[in-house]
Amino acid sequence: MNAYKLGILLLGLILLGSCRQPPGPKEEALGGDDLPQIREKGLLTAVTLYGSTSYFLYRMEPMGYEYERIRNFATANELKLEVKVADNLSRMLEMLAAGEADVVAYPVVFTRELKRQVLYCGRPDSAMQVLVQPLRSGMPRIKDVTEMIGKDIYVTAETPFHQRLGNLNDELGGGLRIHAVEGNTTSEDLIEQVAAGKIPYTVTDDRTARLNKTYYRNLDVGLQVSFLQRSSWVVRTKSPQLAEAINAWANRYEGESSYQLISKRYFELNKRALELSVPEIKHGNISPYDSLFRKYAETLGWDWRLLASLAYQESHFRNTETSWAGAQGLMGIMPGTAETLKIAPHELMDPEVNIRAGVEVLRRFGQGFGEVADSAERVKLTLASYNAGIGHVYDAQRLALKYGKNPAIWDDNVAEYVRLKHEPTFYNDSLCRFGYLRGKETFNYVREILGRYEYYRRGGATERSR
Repeated sequence: MNAYKLGILLLGLILLGSCRQPPGPKEEALGGDDLPQIREKGLLTAVTLYGSTSYFLYRMEPMGYEYERIRNFATANELKLEVKVADNLSRMLEMLAAGEADVVAYPVVFTRELKRQVLYCGRPDSAMQVLVQPLRSGMPRIKDVTEMIGKDIYVTAETPFHQRLGNLNDELGGGLRIHAVEGNTTSEDLIEQVAAGKIPYTVTDDRTARLNKTYYRNLDVGLQVSFLQRSSWVVRTKSPQLAEAINAWANRYEGESSYQLISKRYFELNKRALELSVPEIKHGNISPYDSLFRKYAETLGWDWRLLASLAYQESHFRNTETSWAGAQGLMGIMPGTAETLKIAPHELMDPEVNIRAGVEVLRRFGQGFGEVADSAERVKLTLASYNAGIGHVYDAQRLALKYGKNPAIWDDNVAEYVRLKHEPTFYNDSLCRFGYLRGKETFNYVREILGRYEYYRRGGATERSR
């Protein structure tokens, strides 16, 4: 890795705080610690899985419903938190048993066998599978599983959803038209296809369904198609005091506003960009902040209209805008980024401070692609990094090289592996250091900013106005 890449990764990695990557082989297992030993060390180690509802890195800041909950538990007990990531449930339980983690911060389904091996703790979830169906005028909504007879339902092959549909088909006496999709297609892929009208129905777990409804509002996810299955975090049987502490915390925490806010953030708040038409350009003016875009775009060597297009993507030129993830102001500055740049939260409401901060991040990211000779490609890679975090783009470059693509070209090369980083096959690849990414959002982000920039260029923002 060259000096630029090493330097720019520090910008992202500093935001991760105590959230570390899995340990190397030289680190020794901690053994069967219970709460007193954990408090003596001042460190709680949790293991989880990458995923849209559990744990992921967004703009190089750790996020996820399960992550935020275990972080809050650690904070409430004045403990530092270390997060490790496993490839699957079996590996999580192995790491727990070996003392490599103190708690599995992931919903583990209650079973008789596991009850003999672990202690379930925390707030139990009632997991279920649901039908994902479109909300369209003239298309009746299925309200009972019997109405699924004769319908085409698509699920990924050899998954619990495929198995459940087979069992449901037997219970109904046949008639379900089940389509098992092979390959790397995920539940989220199929949900997107339902939203786009490419397939009529799919089945997934209710948590994934509810999260994806925040991206696609034209979906109904209310029809339950399986029995409820209880799940919760687990600890070792030799850690009863830790289990008791998690239970006590969960009982208090469930009624607190902080818990309600976390649940709302992931399962209720709209995560799609605001659907507003691009304002008409009059006399070469794009926004009230054009003079600031002109001033600071020079730092990047960018056309100011490209910077304006990015700001519109982030905030629609609303300086008080705050996204579901906490990105603030015109340029969508994350709290951790502001802290790294020594900017106080209230300062982000100042348009010039916010734009200056965004430009500084873009400048550093651009330096991280110093080996890319083509300036247009550097811009695309920089935009992708601004949206996802530069670590994810580096992962995609490594994957592109592995699969015979050009890591210095965005379209049909790096972009393809950014898009694929939501699939376990790719984000669990040993080349990937930053895990899961909802990559299609980043793919669309770059495309939409560049498309709007071309619109701005054609819309009357002349060379004279620059």
